[in-house]
This record gives sequence, C-alpha cells and structure tokens, in this order.
Amino acid sequence: MQEKQEKPISLTQSLIPVVLLVVLLAINVYVFRDDALSGTNQFILLLGGAIAILVGMYNRVSYDKILLQIVNNVRDTSNAIFILLLVGALSGTWLLSGIIPSMIYYGLEILHPSIYLPACVIITSIISIATGSSWTTSATVGIALVGIGNALGMPLGVIGGAVVSGAYFGDKLSPLSDTTNLAPVMAGTDLFTHIRYMLYTTVPTYVVTLILFIILGFIYGAEGQVNTAETLEAISATFHITPLLFIVPVLVIVLIVKKVQPIAALLIGTLLGAVFALIFQPNIVVAVAGGEEFNFYNAYKGVMLALTTDIRILSPLESLNGLFEAGGMASMLNTVWLILCAMFFGGTMEAIGALQKISTALLSIASSLFGLFASTVASCLAVNITTSDQYLSIVVPGKMFADAYKQKGLAPENLSRTLEDSGTVTSVLIPWNTCGAYHAGVLGIPTLTYLPYAFFNYLSPFVTLLYAAFDIKIRRIVNSKQ
Repeated sequence: MQEKQEKPISLTQSLIPVVLLVVLLAINVYVFRDDALSGTNQFILLLGGAIAILVGMYNRVSYDKILLQIVNNVRDTSNAIFILLLVGALSGTWLLSGIIPSMIYYGLEILHPSIYLPACVIITSIISIATGSSWTTSATVGIALVGIGNALGMPLGVIGGAVVSGAYFGDKLSPLSDTTNLAPVMAGTDLFTHIRYMLYTTVPTYVVTLILFIILGFIYGAEGQVNTAETLEAISATFHITPLLFIVPVLVIVLIVKKVQPIAALLIGTLLGAVFALIFQPNIVVAVAGGEEFNFYNAYKGVMLALTTDIRILSPLESLNGLFEAGGMASMLNTVWLILCAMFFGGTMEAIGALQKISTALLSIASSLFGLFASTVASCLAVNITTSDQYLSIVVPGKMFADAYKQKGLAPENLSRTLEDSGTVTSVLIPWNTCGAYHAGVLGIPTLTYLPYAFFNYLSPFVTLLYAAFDIKIRRIVNSKQ
C-alpha cells in the first residue's frame, strides 16, 4: 500500500483555523472576561488545533506527522517553561525576604510635589519591575497615586496616563512578567536576550515619556504636600527594610549581564532570596508557615510555601495587602498551560503547511523589511481589538510571523520585541480589552480619559516602526555559510 501524497494547502484553507480561532476567542473573552485565561482560552487554542488537523487530514497530511511536530514544538519550549516556574518561585522568595517591599519603599521616598507626574512614572515603573505585574501596580500604589494627584488638583486623565505608562514599562521589561516570558517563547528566543534587545526601543520611549510628563508637570504647576508617610510606615512596620536586600537583585543583574544561563541566574536569585528571608524577615517566615516560633520546621515550611504556592503578608495598611501577595510556581501554571496549548495550535498549523503558506503570502504583500514589521504591529493590534486579550495578541501573531522573520534572515528577538512593543502595551488602550477594562476600573478613570496621556503605550509601536524604517538595531541571523 502506498501512502497517498499530500495535497498542497491553499491560502484559504490555511486561514480557516486562524479565522475560526479568532472568532471563538472573541466569543470566549466576551463571555468570560477576565477569567478567560483560567482555562477557557487554552481550550479554544486546542480547538483551533483540532480544526487545523481536520484541514490537514483533508489534504492527506498524516496524523503521525502532525503529532510529531506538536511534540517537537512542546520540547522546544521546555527551557522557557522551567524559567517561568523559577520566575514564580523567585517572586515568592523576593516578597518573603523583603526585597520587593524595599524596592517599593525606596521608590515612594523619591516622591516630591514639584516632580509629581514624572515621579508617578518612576514609582510605578520600579514597582512594576519588582512585581512583574502592571495590574498589581495599578491596584495598589496606582490607586494611592491617583488619590494624591486628585488632592493636588491634577487632571485625572494625566494621572492615569502616568500610572499606566510606568506600570507597563515595568511589566514589559520585568523578568517576573508573564508577557515578557511569553513573547520570546512564541518568537523562538530566550528571556534575557529578549529583555536586552527590548531596551533599544523601550528606553528611548521611556525617556520621551518622562520628558512629556515633566513638561505637563510645569504646565499644571501642582503645589502641595504629597503625604506618603502612612504608606512608608506601614511597609517598615511589616518588613525589615534595608539597602542590604538589594544585594540579591544586583547580583542577578550582574549574572544576566555576564550571560549566565537564565535558569542558573534565576535559581541563584531564588535561593538567595530564601536565605535573605531567613536572615532579615524571620518573623514573616514564621507567620507564613502558620507557626509561633522560629525553628527549622517553620523556616522550611515558610520558604517552601513562598517558592511554590500563594502567600499573603498582612500589613497595618489594608490598601497595601494586595501588593504583598505572591503565587510562587503555582502562579505561572496558567501561562505554562497557555504556552502548551499554543504549541499544540502552532504545531498543527506548521505540520499541515498553513504557517508556511501564510508567511509566504505575508512576505509577498510585505516585501520590505518595514512592511513585515508593520504587518506584525497591525496584527497584534487587530488581535487585541478582536479578542480583547493581550496574551493572545502575542501568541497568535507570534506563531503566524515566526517563519516570515526567519525567511527574511531576521533574528527571532526582532519578532519578540515587536510583539511586546505592539501587543503588550496597547492592550490597556482598548476599553473593551480585559486590560483596558481592568485598569479603568481599579483607577476609577475611563480608558478614553487616560488614553491621550498614556504616552509610553502608544509611542512604543511607533518607535519600533521607526527603527524598522531606518533599519536601526535590526539583528540578522548570522550564517556560517553564505
């Protein structure tokens, strides 16, 4: 018996799984809102993969070939999955040790009335980098900053723009952020290469953002006293705050700069966080363990809980409690689940030849380098608008464009950077997107009110396109043979 020869897939057939996936995701996000990432979006990706399998079988693609490609895709993400789990563990020990609270404490100390708006951007940036979450930043310090700015007579839209800009700067660059981990996985690069490469577009955008808020600060000329004494007192009453805690993050940064393997760097940072927790915060370790005295049993239990699961540390100020929460490795499982399901969808699309066909079509339309980057930006925005989910604005275009960038001889970090510059940061600008709805809700400022002042968020896509237009910092794949 001879195997039936595969039929070439058409562009229309290639687009069927993508179109149906986007439609189903849009319906799913509409129904489940913020809870869509808890599992239903992941199932929709599996469903999209199943549709792709049917298209492939119609074209006589063997099921074994499809399954092999899925397995290979999942295998290729194993390193990234371990990094994600370590990031969750690191966030737990860094909270337990007081490293994250110390970052917040010293960040709040720089707040001064004469530089209120740029200080808002800087403070939310520090906190977002420390926590890896723009959502947590807005829900805690963001709310406090809005209250302070309102008391100073600042327009709410301007305050909201400053908070959102800083929060997404940190969210975009923090190794603790799920989107920062997700983008390199989709593009095919590693976490720290991705972060280093993002600095080229992110830092100039951030500097321009700060300058604009400094100008706005002079225009509005806010006067008065910004009182953060209560917040600072609550943090210092809960944790032992000391600059010595910064030894750990500084060491991790040094390891990253020295190009130590990400897993090793994160593991060292995680373990040192645990050691520093035992040295500087023994009472908190005991409290997390649910014990009464500091001994081996409670020390071991407290550290292990911080590494693996949810911990909550209560402070005298209730509004801070949301900031002093960490989920350990368990908090990363939804993102791991999303990656695995995205690999299922991407693997089936690759095996049946759909991704190759779509990439070829995109390259024929976007024949220039700028056209390819512009198509990526437009796709990320389109997914953000239609599916209302920032994760999907990274996953779907990431899988669609990976081959196109490779065919153009472009290193994968070009794609991962563009995904973040246009997918992650613009989600908060769309009122019906989960990010836009969330931040508007917690800050009490409508999305369209803060949108004109969220400079960092809407300048980022323009900066990445500017770099593409002038071929600035566009890294090529180096081939040993020409």
